[in-house]
Amino acid sequence: MDIGYLLPTRDQSAAGEHDLGRLVARARRAEELGLDSVWAGDSPVTRPRADPLLLLAAVAEATERVAVGTAVLLPALRHPILLAHQLATLDRLSDGRLIAGMGAGYPMPATEAQFAAVGVGFARRGSRMEESIEIMRRLWSGEEVSHRGEHFAFEDVRIAPPPSRPGGPPIWLAGGGPALRRVARLADGWLPYPPEAAAYAAERAAVERAASRPVTPALYATLCLDDDPEKAHHRMRGSIERYYNAPLEFVASVQALFAGTAEDAAAWLDGYVAAGARHLVIRLATEDHDTGLEEFADRVLPLTREENDR
Repeated sequence: MDIGYLLPTRDQSAAGEHDLGRLVARARRAEELGLDSVWAGDSPVTRPRADPLLLLAAVAEATERVAVGTAVLLPALRHPILLAHQLATLDRLSDGRLIAGMGAGYPMPATEAQFAAVGVGFARRGSRMEESIEIMRRLWSGEEVSHRGEHFAFEDVRIAPPPSRPGGPPIWLAGGGPALRRVARLADGWLPYPPEAAAYAAERAAVERAASRPVTPALYATLCLDDDPEKAHHRMRGSIERYYNAPLEFVASVQALFAGTAEDAAAWLDGYVAAGARHLVIRLATEDHDTGLEEFADRVLPLTREENDR
């Protein structure tokens, strides 16, 4: 069971801080503290932040062991030839440590506005993403590719360099409910954020039954740590509402969020591990991300490791 850390790209931008070197330093520190992966989110317009692929290229050069992943990239905003080229290059830079986490985009007005801003139809984003995945995997073969589909058409295209790994980096898809069929058909991994472990277990089992290939079950979860649970809840509200520009109650109804003590956070995460999660991607809701990372590694990580080594 692996545990990863989401770089606070959005939090830093929202605070008016744009020193990307601090993010790379946190990635390096996460590796030193024993975490297994480092992740970056994607939202150029709705929740502006550093470009995840450029940032992860710097992270790949600054680290040696951790996986580097997108949580999650929106491929429908980009042309698949260009995105396949970027991801193949990043897989090379990281010596095959890349995980390409992808999603279609959550249906809300701000997300629709982001698609409109770049001239992409929001209603067809799912089929555009699926076609992009098909194209990218073909291009990652290193062979010349021609394609004529619903969204894209081109002739005799080859990209170089090819990815570090034959077939390209693993693609992990977000989503639950109706999106589970897409996960089962297309994904190498599943990166959802259901608010209850029981729901996670049921959906994981559904993916497992329908999948034609092994699918790594992962989890995206937000933690806010404090020895005083009331203070943790207060800080969680501020962080979530600043991050998503939406009420905490709404976000908590669709996402895995926990606010409380380190011991209780570890027990809460263990519930998802018992439900089948094998890779945890942790977003920390905190105003001091350097201290927050140290606290998570010192107080939560050992408890989670200990429980799952039994």
